[in-house]
Amino acid sequence: MNNFNRERSLRTLCSEVLVLLASAFVLAASFPGFLTDDGIAPLVFVALIPVFMVIRNTTWRCVWFHGFLFGLVYYFFFNYWLKGFHALAIVIAPVIKGGEMLLLFLALKAIDEAFPKKGYILKGAVWAAYAYLAENWFAGYPYGNIVYALYPYPVLYQTADITGIWGIICLMVFPQAAAADYLYPWVMGKRGSFRLWLKSNLIPLIIWALLSVASIIYGIFSLAYWEDRTPSSTMRVACVQHNHDSWKGGYNTYRSNFNNLKRYTTESLVTDPDLVIWSETAFVPSVAWHTTYDAEGTVWEDIHDLTIDFVEYAESIGVPLLTGNPKSVIADPSLPPYDEDGNKNSVEYNTVILFQDGEIKGEYIKQHLVPFTEHFPYEKQLPWLYNLLKAMDYNWWIPGTEPTVFELNGVHFSTPICYEDAFGVLNAEYVASGAEVIINMTNDNWSKKPSAEWQHAEIAAFRSVETRKAMVRGTNSGITCLIVPTGEIQDPMKPFSMGTHTYEVPVYSQSDYGNTFYVEHIDLFAKIAIGVSIAALAYWLIRKLYFLYLYLSKRKGEEK
Repeated sequence: MNNFNRERSLRTLCSEVLVLLASAFVLAASFPGFLTDDGIAPLVFVALIPVFMVIRNTTWRCVWFHGFLFGLVYYFFFNYWLKGFHALAIVIAPVIKGGEMLLLFLALKAIDEAFPKKGYILKGAVWAAYAYLAENWFAGYPYGNIVYALYPYPVLYQTADITGIWGIICLMVFPQAAAADYLYPWVMGKRGSFRLWLKSNLIPLIIWALLSVASIIYGIFSLAYWEDRTPSSTMRVACVQHNHDSWKGGYNTYRSNFNNLKRYTTESLVTDPDLVIWSETAFVPSVAWHTTYDAEGTVWEDIHDLTIDFVEYAESIGVPLLTGNPKSVIADPSLPPYDEDGNKNSVEYNTVILFQDGEIKGEYIKQHLVPFTEHFPYEKQLPWLYNLLKAMDYNWWIPGTEPTVFELNGVHFSTPICYEDAFGVLNAEYVASGAEVIINMTNDNWSKKPSAEWQHAEIAAFRSVETRKAMVRGTNSGITCLIVPTGEIQDPMKPFSMGTHTYEVPVYSQSDYGNTFYVEHIDLFAKIAIGVSIAALAYWLIRKLYFLYLYLSKRKGEEK
């Protein structure tokens, strides 16, 4: 009998693993990625059904392993392009996301145990809480969030200006959790009556249906409303995409890039732009540093001269220039800018500068740095990892703290750098601080995959819906485009190509249009989901402790 049970348990475990592997593959395929550059979006509506059935069927001994495995495999497929960044990246990111999924699966298992008949009602809130927490810790990032697979169906995510993406996640998860609840007995060989199941679950299903219909109706009216709106003004923005290899540096590379940037900028001037945009770190030598400290007689002399050429060119075009440009600042005021060997006495920031009339008129310092490669604050706690990352020659930056708002000809705009356009809270804070246009500055060239570029762009589109502000994406290699308040991506430039495109950017002023509910109440629905999840898990824990108390009391009585 014991051998039979062990054999059956092994078969069950293998079956569960195979189901999770298939589900991870299907979920990843719903996004732009390894199968197609567009993704197969409808798969996101069914991919989680087998996952919920496995969680319900498996044991506590196995559920943590299943969560880690699912997260590991899903993000390995989804983030396959990370291998272009670094060989370790395609390992580290899936392992981290696997750890996050491990905790999610444990929470979902607890919900099944605490609410065996109606637990599916809570799983949307639990998933939304997980998605929020997973992007709001040091190593968190929003890529792979199930909501972003909805991009091809704009009518389904217009409510993001109210609930953010969190309410939409709840609506996406609920029907899959409910379907798993109904199908599970069938899979276990116990045929159930759909009519009886429907009758006993009618109220929550009706509420979900009403909310879904209301969401679609709101989406239809929102799309029509914003398509008919006349913007308060417009802003002509020329984007230069110079397609520079992210891994190449040195004076000759910087000079070559600068020549390409000048060439396409000069071409763009015939369109009479109000602003010219170069991408994140498009011009590498620090303008602030080299216009402050003389490098004559040091190894930095050629770099210094290149920076002076930049200043002269930027002043000559007669149009404000917005560019990514790392900022260097004196690290130790008691020491000179350069030591005897020419080493800079500086700390570095990933920065965007607005250059106008021969000087820097404003700057924004990147707040949300990429973990492990741009920022690692745990030198004392994890010295082995700190030293390993340092050995890889990563350039770590100092994070900024302010949601800077620039002003140009009466238009206020903010400039999230790289994947900062993937975080709803950051972009809402820009708008709450007065931004009327969002200008994203990105360098994704290292990915070498158009699907990676499209994943990023489609995530960014949700920020325009949440804030109802237009976004211009000025990128090194794609996707350079305009995103309007409905989330529609307009006039994308071809990825991994050089060129320029001028966009007529609609400006929706605060005085004419105000702020969305989401901007006024940033991530409110995520916090509600966290509260609901905590309450449900607290109930499960109290229930477990109560039954443990009864068990121990009974044992004690039997011993007497």
